[in-house]
Amino acid sequence: MVQFTICRRLPVFLFFVFHLLSPKVGAQDNDRLSPAFHSERRNCLRKLMPAGSVAVIFSNPVRNRSNSVDYQYSQNPGFYYLTGHIEPDAALFVFSEEVKLDGQLTDEILLIEGANSASSTWSGSAFTPETAKDSLRIKSVLHNRDCKRAAGLLCGKTIWITWPDQPRKDAYSEIGLVQLVAQIKSGLKTCNSEPDTQSLSTALAQLREVKQPEELLLMKKAINLTVSGFQKMIKAIEPGMKEYQAQAILEFEARMGGSEYQGYPSIAGTGKNACVLHYSFNRSKLESGELLLADMGAEYHGYTADITRTLPVNGKFTAPQLILYELVLKAQNAGIAQCVPGKPFLAAHIAARKVIAEGLLDLGIIGSEADVMNYFMHGTSHYLGLDVHDPGTQGELKSGTVMTVEPGIYIRKGAPCDPKWWNTGIRIEDDILVTDEGPVNLSGSLVRDPAAIEKMMSKDIL
Repeated sequence: MVQFTICRRLPVFLFFVFHLLSPKVGAQDNDRLSPAFHSERRNCLRKLMPAGSVAVIFSNPVRNRSNSVDYQYSQNPGFYYLTGHIEPDAALFVFSEEVKLDGQLTDEILLIEGANSASSTWSGSAFTPETAKDSLRIKSVLHNRDCKRAAGLLCGKTIWITWPDQPRKDAYSEIGLVQLVAQIKSGLKTCNSEPDTQSLSTALAQLREVKQPEELLLMKKAINLTVSGFQKMIKAIEPGMKEYQAQAILEFEARMGGSEYQGYPSIAGTGKNACVLHYSFNRSKLESGELLLADMGAEYHGYTADITRTLPVNGKFTAPQLILYELVLKAQNAGIAQCVPGKPFLAAHIAARKVIAEGLLDLGIIGSEADVMNYFMHGTSHYLGLDVHDPGTQGELKSGTVMTVEPGIYIRKGAPCDPKWWNTGIRIEDDILVTDEGPVNLSGSLVRDPAAIEKMMSKDIL
């Protein structure tokens, strides 16, 4: 039997008691992951590391939108997974065994920029090393100005590292991510060490592939917020609206429920736009007789949902639309059935693709099953979690994995088939939890059946 996790856990009832009593990071919310969760994740990482090694991971850089305006900050998911720290300009060292720092033994060091008058004035309060050590329960926390001392501990060790993307100097940081990276690279050069830049990512993918109970609580919250938004949107859309208005209804409802952000740019494509896989311009008008493909996911405490529904703008599927919709739904059900422990990751895609290929062949839309790639050109599944495309091993499915199942059919104008199929884009996507008892559709409360969709869209139904 596939185990739920590679690390031993407390009994579930003790987890919930401990979770409720543990101090949380961030005074605004009392349901964030506990420091004990992140500490255990670091311990699980150590079990995958070779003797005499150290793993080094950085926070995400602050990303500039334009001139003096930055994008809303989003932490490096792997860094957050190991620390719970949500602020920029930081690095974490995880040692396989204890090392001596300032005369004390430790097996982990967090480097943070910490509060200063400028950052506090412009960006709000920030941790100091003292408050971070207490709140995050990390054994050793240093200011970034002490990076050289920490970097000196890398010498003679096997070094697993993931470098951040193009950090830039922050005007309000004393020693930010740019300087951290430079000083650690200098330390590696002094040690004559060549770091391993792949193994840490591989280990984190293995760990993050299987969700722990407290992660599933947050994922279910994100999914439920998204479902609520879809329910509002499905009841509200009508011809004459704009794509962005449909998007706004869903995102507003999710934000009202506590979502901090979207896990990815929302897709609301009508008509020909539904045939563009990552369409996100969302400015066209919804026309009667067309389909609206809406692909959106609320993010909650870092974890994201990912749900797609395809809806008739006027509340009624045309006969050709209904035929293709039911084919996609059949393919999705076939894919979901494959989401069980021990099955290959690609099993859901193979099953869904077979259903669509046979269906399109029967309809005369394709001449051979190999032609299915012309109208179903993407994978059926990806892992889901702190990233919308979460890392994983791509191997056999494990109990505790969350993955999407999202087959689709996209037939653009001018395709070599009957014009009645043109400008039809259909995708149905749900978030599936793999368990030993079978697949659990975490977003299954949102209607998929075409008759149920039409009923929900009926203006006679309040």
